[in-house]
Amino acid sequence: MRITVETSVEAPIDQVWQAYTTAADIVKWNAASDDWHTTRATVDLREGGAFSSRMEAKDGSMGFDFAGTYTKIVEQRRIEYAFGDRKAEVEFAPGPNGIVVRVVFDGETTHSVEQQRVGWQAILDNFARYVEANQKL
Repeated sequence: MRITVETSVEAPIDQVWQAYTTAADIVKWNAASDDWHTTRATVDLREGGAFSSRMEAKDGSMGFDFAGTYTKIVEQRRIEYAFGDRKAEVEFAPGPNGIVVRVVFDGETTHSVEQQRVGWQAILDNFARYVEANQKL
């Protein structure tokens, strides 16, 4: 099953793209809730390049690695990647209120579709807040 989440970011595409694809930015926004954080991230933004991020509960009770390989990059427009046997696509498109960032991903079977949608949406909303708060005018 495919799941879609999206947000609108009121910022120029170059700033949206940079925040989504730069490890130093990813560690600042990549969390679904305030009690989680990303402790490290790596990005090799090219087709065949690898990425990874370590997400952990701030109390140290649990954590996991999210890693994969980029399969297609269209600068400031599209990122496709594989993680395990799953795939995802991220689109960046002009919208009425800035840049629409849409993520479509293969769901997994451990959590409900709704839990997955809510979690990925929360991360994307956090991303939008981060970019808008850190715009370079």
